[in-house]
Amino acid sequence: MRVRNLISIAALAIVTACGGQDPDERFTTLVSFGDSLSDVGSYRTPAIAAIGGGQYTVNGAPIGGTPAINWTELMAATLEMPAPCAARTGLESSGPLAALAAPVADHPDCTNYAQGGSRVSNPVGPWNKALLGLGDPSGYLGQLTEPVSAQVSNHLQRSRGRFSPREIVTVWSGANDLFMQLFQLQAAIASGADPAQAAQAAVQAMATAGSELAATVQDEIVGKGARRVLVLTVPDVGLTPFADGQPAPTRALMTSMAAAFNASLNAGLAADDRILVVDMFATSQHQVANPSAWMLSNVTTPACDLARMPIPSSLVCSSPGTVIAGDTSLYLYADDVHPTPFGHLLVAAVAYDAMVQRDWAKPL
Repeated sequence: MRVRNLISIAALAIVTACGGQDPDERFTTLVSFGDSLSDVGSYRTPAIAAIGGGQYTVNGAPIGGTPAINWTELMAATLEMPAPCAARTGLESSGPLAALAAPVADHPDCTNYAQGGSRVSNPVGPWNKALLGLGDPSGYLGQLTEPVSAQVSNHLQRSRGRFSPREIVTVWSGANDLFMQLFQLQAAIASGADPAQAAQAAVQAMATAGSELAATVQDEIVGKGARRVLVLTVPDVGLTPFADGQPAPTRALMTSMAAAFNASLNAGLAADDRILVVDMFATSQHQVANPSAWMLSNVTTPACDLARMPIPSSLVCSSPGTVIAGDTSLYLYADDVHPTPFGHLLVAAVAYDAMVQRDWAKPL
């Protein structure tokens, strides 16, 4: 892979927004489904905005010249499309985090449906208020976590049941299914379940989720008119800073869970020139194994100082206020799982290069 060339292309596109589309086949709108990796501000409530947060990265001032925006925003700029905005906003915070809450509101002109904590089809993801009933205090944050299946349904309700042939669609989901399966696994083992059987069940559940996402893409997105759909695979979560704090068998299990999800996802996406799968699993492995090839200075340490924030999430991280000392401009991770702005630039570069290779976009 022409890594440094990809980085240069993405950086140029951010600065110039020169556009990479063929004028004879112009796409006008980016429609995004997924989780925090694509969320452009679903939970940017007034209280979270007041402390400089709002997206799952290092928010605020540009770091080393890289804007504090995520990969979907970078793609939209590169393709000369309107900047993405959150289709639904709000936060159902309670208890000690009640001050962060805001009413749920829909924004009909916005087409980024991704929400932090969202899963493929299950409505209860990380930080959702339903977790309070399971004794998990993270539920006080009250993320909406509408699953991708519901996000797609919401878009179809707005668009008379069809995707426009002028829309480019992005889908990136699965990581929160992994985190929730890991949570359930640990609870099952604590209750006396056989660890090997519980691990096997978690891997199978991830395979099922991958098949569910593939069915949604095939039946509800491509099957209803979408002509260009980018589907990103789950990265190797076993290599994240979050995984670094886990025992070696758990890290290996997380890798196996992500791989099982991706295998089922790929198997369910039959060869179709309307679907482009972007391999973020292999990309993440290469980045950790060869950081200098990606111009990365650190692939293990979060750029955000999690101890100085009201919750340990880059949702409320901002530069320079809650960033660790030193130059973090080329760090891969903002918190223990989410990319920095530079990390998002790398995602956009890889995704755009895949489009070029498929002749969906022209070289910049």
